[in-house]
Amino acid sequence: MQNTFARESVLKNVLRFSLPYLLSYFLQTLYGMADLLIIGQFDGVAGTTAVSIGSQVMHMVTVMLVGLAMGITVGIGHAVGAGENRRAGSTIGNGAVLFLVLSAALAALLAGLVGPITAIMSTPAEAVAGTRAYLTICFIGIPCITAYNIIAAIYRGLGDSKSPMYFIAVACAANIVLDLVFMGALGMGPVGAALGTTLSQAISVVVSLAAILKRGLGGVQLQKSDFRPRRAIIGRILRVGVPVAMQDGLIQISFLIITVIANRRGLTDAAAVGVVEKFISFVFLVPSSMLSTVSALGAQEVGAGRHDRASATLRYGIGITLGFGAVAAVLVQFIAPNVVGLFTADAAVIAAGAWYLRGYIFDCFFAGVHFSFSGYFCAYGRSELSFIHNILSIVLVRVPGAYLTSKLFPDNLLPMGLATACGSLLSVIVCLVMYTVLKRKGSFGGKG
Repeated sequence: MQNTFARESVLKNVLRFSLPYLLSYFLQTLYGMADLLIIGQFDGVAGTTAVSIGSQVMHMVTVMLVGLAMGITVGIGHAVGAGENRRAGSTIGNGAVLFLVLSAALAALLAGLVGPITAIMSTPAEAVAGTRAYLTICFIGIPCITAYNIIAAIYRGLGDSKSPMYFIAVACAANIVLDLVFMGALGMGPVGAALGTTLSQAISVVVSLAAILKRGLGGVQLQKSDFRPRRAIIGRILRVGVPVAMQDGLIQISFLIITVIANRRGLTDAAAVGVVEKFISFVFLVPSSMLSTVSALGAQEVGAGRHDRASATLRYGIGITLGFGAVAAVLVQFIAPNVVGLFTADAAVIAAGAWYLRGYIFDCFFAGVHFSFSGYFCAYGRSELSFIHNILSIVLVRVPGAYLTSKLFPDNLLPMGLATACGSLLSVIVCLVMYTVLKRKGSFGGKG
């Protein structure tokens, strides 16, 4: 597979890999929204609130698992790029064992903490029972969620972004059908939503395992010895994955803090921020897909010693996301009220949300750059650099900026949106400094 990448242009590789990844993210976003959309048609406010709160918690858990799985993608990419299929097999086997143990321990731990978690989320009394039931079932199903993400990480490390797209499409379709059965026909409420989510993931895992048994994993042949834990291999996986998982978890916490800040401004601003976050989640699919593209393809180029092509992958990633971000930022200035109006008919919410979106949209422009850098750093096994710039952004600008602008400008959400974008701007500056300094020191394959 690495020979194919070496023969083709870097831009073609980036586009070929990123487009299926983008569609996968889009399907995953729809997958996450299906529970809320369907329960809203068949259950009351309490049930909808329970699923909303529960899905926020599960989103954080899933995001951190995906970040941790980055260690597998990068490890496989290095091995495949170097033509060392035996090392790739050992990485796959050790990664599977590591996450099997981790998922079982995490499921047991979180299932025992359902009560405290429900309380921490300030769940309304009417939704407590539904939230607890939803989280209990989803926590028990964490091994299924973990298995899907590990299989997806393995395929992407091998340079295949299409297969995970098919698997998430299966999960998405199964989730919608099961939701309609459990919440619609059977009236099971939040319990039905949780069962639909967990079982659809299990179905996707079964389909993906069947595909592996039928088609194999390219030139990588797994052996029993690959599943024997090796400290060095597991250490390499964790060195890349842990900083990414911690970074993603703290980013989600920062979003929750900003939501709390908005909630304290009153119902209108709270609704406006919530609506804009829904739209931004779609816009950010492009930067997110490019992060994964640069990390997966860059890892193969690094493994093969093609550092110039790894740098070219970064440049194309930045170029694509900058172009998309610029178009989105300009366009939103003119259509912001129309975008917010897709989610609500309340005139006050539309007005407030439009100003917030006009400022927030610039976050996408800057995020495209630092997401691409994060992917590049991960490709070299330096995910701690990604952690550093994101934490600096959160601690120094994003959260304090949102708080201060909320206090200084109580009648307009535009400054709050710009504060978020300024956080990403700081990340870009830090990334450029780290890249330049380390490049000169030869950390990224030589000087220049």
